[in-house]
Order: sequence, then structure tokens, then C-alpha cells
Amino acid sequence: MTPRSILAVTDFSAHGDNALSRAAQLCAEHGAPLKLIYLAYPGEPPPPNAGCRLAHHALQLGQRHGIRVHSVNQIAFTLEDILPAARCADLLVWGTAPAGGIRSLFRGQPMEGMLRKCPRPVLVVREPANGPYRSMLVAVDFSEASRGLIELGFALSKDAQVELFHAISTANEGKLRYAEVSEQAIKAYREECQRYAQDRMFWLTDSYDARRNRVLSAIRHGSPARQVAVQQQRSGADLIVVGKHPSSAAVDFLFESVAKGVLRHSTSDVLVVPHGYRAVSSTRATDRLAAEFRRGRRVRAGAPQVPGRP
Repeated sequence: MTPRSILAVTDFSAHGDNALSRAAQLCAEHGAPLKLIYLAYPGEPPPPNAGCRLAHHALQLGQRHGIRVHSVNQIAFTLEDILPAARCADLLVWGTAPAGGIRSLFRGQPMEGMLRKCPRPVLVVREPANGPYRSMLVAVDFSEASRGLIELGFALSKDAQVELFHAISTANEGKLRYAEVSEQAIKAYREECQRYAQDRMFWLTDSYDARRNRVLSAIRHGSPARQVAVQQQRSGADLIVVGKHPSSAAVDFLFESVAKGVLRHSTSDVLVVPHGYRAVSSTRATDRLAAEFRRGRRVRAGAPQVPGRP
């Protein structure tokens, strides 16, 4: 899915400046318009000239990259203020400084809340945008959603080297040891998991090598989130692409998702893709067809009109 419209969120911090630069580069690369929105830091009033500063950023980015840039005049104080614009964009580029204090301990980071609520891919920017992404690491679990992650990674940066990565969780091995299963049986279980992962990885890489000869692959054992971060440091990838299942704030607080763990352990940019997402264009087309179908059913369900007598 090539992004046709991009929304960038900033708080005027260094993270926000990096996000604006990255969003502008992506818009110039894909010929997409860019919309900017300012999010106030939690618990603090926004600067009085926030609107003027945002408009100035829009003017500079438009002139520097030769793109169409529009700034939202209304200041966003909550995540709900951003969601309407986010639902109309193919990609949300996020750039805010981490929130501190007791408030963030119980409510979490604004970025985490946006990942739960936003139905679009979210690009969390940490590093300065010094050019297009040169290499990316795509975390796969061999489900059908993995294909969507790979396709989105290819579309986002066509010239980047792509490495598919899968981490075999060792949690089940711990359960087997707790149940006093023999080490020989545990070793056989590990080898079977390794064979399965290698077969599925070959299935994924083989389907893309025909179109692209820069697809690499790697398999490791351990915590998926930690292993993804370690592999990113080994490969020096500029971007990590990871999927995310729907979850609530309580579930995220009690059970850390892989996407949240990757964001916590890694230092590179991370593209978080919600499972089952659809591009804005396809979503609007589906909604339009559904509306036309409902209208057609209402017409056909009515009683036939009896023609009046002359």
C-alpha cells in the first residue's frame, strides 16, 4: 500500500522535528500531501504561538521538499482530537517527547494510546531523517498478516534492503521444564519449532525473491520483542516493521504486546501496523458499496406501487 496521504503529529520537541522531516521526505518520495497537527504536552498549556509555529513549519517543508503541506489550526489536547484526521490518512507519523511523572506511569505514553485507538499504520520516529530508509527489519509470525507487513514495508521504501525476522518464543520450553519433561523431549520440541520456522520463512522469502533480490531472513530464539531489538542492532536497520493485535489499555498494562516491547527496547524508527487494517481508499470504496447496497435493499423491500387508474 503506497501512502497517498500522511498526517504528522508534533509537539515541537526534537522528536517532533524528526517526525516532520521524515513525513515530508515520505511525501516527496510518494507524491502525497502532508497534514500537520500539534499535540499539547499532557498536563501543560500549549505555547501561545502554536498555530503560527505550525504554519511556519508547513511553509518551510513545502518549499524545501516541493510538496503540498497543510497545517491544522485547531490545537489537539487529547488523542481523540487527532483521531478524525488520522482516520482520513493512509499513514500517521508520530513525533512527541516521552511523557514523564506519575501520570504517565498509570495512563501510559500518548503514543501507546494512539497505537491502541488508531486504525492506520503509525510510524514512530526517533532518528533524524537523513535520507530515505536504507534497510528495514520486518518482524513476521508467518500468519497472513505477515504478508501485509512485508508489502507495506516494500511500498514505504522501494530501494531499502529488507530482512524478514522471526523469533521463536522459549516460553513453552519453560512450561515443559516446569512439568518435568525430559531434556531430550524439550530438545526435540525445539528442533521441530526450528524446522517449522525455517520452512515458513522459506515460503515467505521465496515468494518475494522473484520480485526482489534483496530479501534476507533470520531466525532466533527468545523473547520476540527483545530479539527484534537485538537483531536491529546487529543489522543496523533504519526501520522496524511490526504488527499489532487489537487490545485495551488494561491488557497492555498487564501483558506487554510485541509492538510495545519493540518500541521500549529499540532505538530506531518503528512502523506499527494494526492487524486487519485497510487503506483509506479501499475503506471508502467498501463503505460506498455497502451504502448503495442498503439503499437498494430498502427500495426492493417496499411494497410495489399500484398504478393509478386513468
